[in-house]
Amino acid sequence: MSSSARDPAPLRWGLTLVALGFLGLFVALPLAEVFGQALEKGWQAYWGAIREPDALSAIRLTLLATAVAVACNLTFGIAAAWAIAKFQFRGKNALVTLIDLPFAVSPVIAGLIYVLVFGSQGWFGDWLDAHDIRIIFAVPGIVLATIFVTFPFVARELIPMMQSQGNDEEEAGLSLGAGGWQVLFRITLPNIKWSLLYGVILCTARAMGEFGAVSVVSGHIRGLTNTMPLHVEVLYNEYNFTAAFAVASLLALLALVTLAAKSFLEWKVRRVHSELQADPEA
Repeated sequence: MSSSARDPAPLRWGLTLVALGFLGLFVALPLAEVFGQALEKGWQAYWGAIREPDALSAIRLTLLATAVAVACNLTFGIAAAWAIAKFQFRGKNALVTLIDLPFAVSPVIAGLIYVLVFGSQGWFGDWLDAHDIRIIFAVPGIVLATIFVTFPFVARELIPMMQSQGNDEEEAGLSLGAGGWQVLFRITLPNIKWSLLYGVILCTARAMGEFGAVSVVSGHIRGLTNTMPLHVEVLYNEYNFTAAFAVASLLALLALVTLAAKSFLEWKVRRVHSELQADPEA
């Protein structure tokens, strides 16, 4: 690019300073405040808040809901992306639209939908009560709500990648006698592994921080149905600020780890793409 085509230095520096100022004001400063409030009374109070039984229960429930949601969305995302990218069928556009539904629907509305379907006054309420099955105000409802708000992430990362790769390698494998599962595990998945991991990371981050849908279906039962975000809300409403910020800081740490993993994968994908461009036969 010629020097005349470059943006003026004052403009570049001005935009950079605006961006850094925005990040500092709305990201770095709040994070620093969270950790500062969490450690205000020392490490002993911090660890005491983290090791409190209700906090440990919230941590376990958050990890459980996240693990189940990620596993389900991983399976669904691969199947949906494979079907959409590799096949033509009636209702394909409707499936793509439904995958995007959680992006358009408020999580609170999603939680209310589950209450209307599985609640005691809902469509299946009488049958569930007759068989002593609890979904709303119990762990299954929390898992279902988490799955709903996170299921687009894996599929949405895989669909464009699979579409760009086409069907040539899969068709070659089938013509050489490979079965469907062999094609999936030896051709398709290795080609999409970085996008798959990227989708899993995004899904994990969204699942751990979900509040709206989970708040509606959980019932806020301390020690039983409170996830970490809900536990933070309860502690804050009780004016137990140190404990609230301690649990919030743990969520922030998990978010930072997720961000670091996301950044590493982005760097890895860029490196792989540059290597392929430099040596197309690799």
